[in-house]
Amino acid sequence: MHFCVFKSRTIKIIIAMIIVAVLLAINIDGYSSAQVFFGYVNKKVPIYAVQTEEKQVAISFDAAWGADKTQGILEILNEYDVKATFFLVGFWVDKYSGMVKTIDENGMEIGTHSNTHPDMTKLDEKTIRSELEISMKKINDITGKDVTLFRPPYGSYNNKLLDVATSLNLKTIQWDVDTLDWKGISAGEISNRVVSNVKNGSIILMHNNSDNILDGLRLTLDRLKKQNYTITSIGELIYNDNYTIDRNGIQHKN
Repeated sequence: MHFCVFKSRTIKIIIAMIIVAVLLAINIDGYSSAQVFFGYVNKKVPIYAVQTEEKQVAISFDAAWGADKTQGILEILNEYDVKATFFLVGFWVDKYSGMVKTIDENGMEIGTHSNTHPDMTKLDEKTIRSELEISMKKINDITGKDVTLFRPPYGSYNNKLLDVATSLNLKTIQWDVDTLDWKGISAGEISNRVVSNVKNGSIILMHNNSDNILDGLRLTLDRLKKQNYTITSIGELIYNDNYTIDRNGIQHKN
């Protein structure tokens, strides 16, 4: 009887060890979960916001589908004397090359949002590099300017993606204020989400063709200006050298 109990316990221990071994062998962002579990991996992060004492924030627009409201966005930005950053997908550049030129001629900053808008954490290094290089070239061919900023589609990233981007002299940019404008929320809700969450050094995410972006942008800029915020492009907000990024994605000047 004791032998049976001992044998049963031994089998359970062996099964548990096998389960643990399998779990620790699972791949997470290109690393085994064992590496992650035991702290062997230093997970990198993009820039979500900037540590600064200045009342300065950056506004950005992701452009992947549609361009109906882009001219209106530029007119409002110019009306408020504001520069912004547009992250463009390669196939959007193909379809709206004239608008790319207009964005640039209005003094706005242009970054890449990939070439085909995939989840880039699921791609191998060669494909990631191709996604970035092709989209960068498309933008450069129109504007004559080098692309220095990258926003991952869906905000999805891992160390491999960040390393490839860095090798191409791209800074990877996220956001700390999400308007959720793509959900079709009202102009007031868009503005409230910004004003309720913004702080010095924030990066605000908007989309160029969301339903209420024009009224939402105007209301947001008006309220931020009244709070004495300076609104700039991301390139004017972030530090270009001699900086660190903490684990929360906040960029600090050394």
